Amino acid sequence: GDSLSYADLYTLGGVVAIRTMGGPTIGWSSGRTDAMDPSAVTPDGRLPNADVGKAGAEPSDAGHLRDIFYRMGFDDREIVALSGAHALGRCHPTASGFDGPWTFTPTTFNNQYFVLLKSIPWKEREWSGPFQYEDSSGKLMMLATDLVLIQDKSFKKYVDKYAKDDSMFQKDFAAAFQKLEELGTSGLNPTAYA
Repeated sequence: GDSLSYADLYTLGGVVAIRTMGGPTIGWSSGRTDAMDPSAVTPDGRLPNADVGKAGAEPSDAGHLRDIFYRMGFDDREIVALSGAHALGRCHPTASGFDGPWTFTPTTFNNQYFVLLKSIPWKEREWSGPFQYEDSSGKLMMLATDLVLIQDKSFKKYVDKYAKDDSMFQKDFAAAFQKLEELGTSGLNPTAYA
């Protein structure tokens, strides 16, 4: 009918929130349908984990990111661009087990995630929670799948570009995020929400 689906509401809310926090205008289309059958829900293991293999950033984490995102048609540039969403928000021990923000401006969408990722010496956090990294002040955190972005040569070239050029990051993020939000859909109607 003419009603707004929850899927449309959530995806529209996401693109509006990103724009409101200083991010790019992301193309959005309506027409998603809500799945009422639990068998239609994406199974566990289809989104990336914060760390795989032995604790800490190492090549298996890069392989894990590629396994997840290549299957969905994303390339290394898009994987790094989407990782830039860590500019926003923080981890909560009660939700993910991890703790802390990635940036000093967790309510502003910008390239600070990439600037901090490559410019701060990250060390293992000594605590009772899961393995994560922290800066020397203990105020910021990174996950193993964040640090692997500067260890893997193909990923790092995009981290370097995005750390230097916020406009490039925002443009690439907008395209990759729109692609992510339209995966598995059909018959969408482009909508000018801006």
